[in-house]
Amino acid sequence: MAEKVAKVGLKKEAGYLYFIDKDGDIGRVLMARGRKGRGKAEKAAKAGVQKEKGYLYFVDKDGDVSKAKMARGR
Repeated sequence: MAEKVAKVGLKKEAGYLYFIDKDGDIGRVLMARGRKGRGKAEKAAKAGVQKEKGYLYFVDKDGDVSKAKMARGR
């Protein structure tokens, strides 16, 4: 269902939330646990992905950027 968009090979660290930022790069932020705040987001890797409308972009288990069609209007 999902297709790879960019091969990055990012090694994920425990305790961080990884996401695709507005520039199309991979960002990360410390996950909030209990009373600790989450802190500032930082760039984890450069991917340079051009986003298309109607797709959800995410970092897959291999550390690459993938996209999947959004389910809308069922």
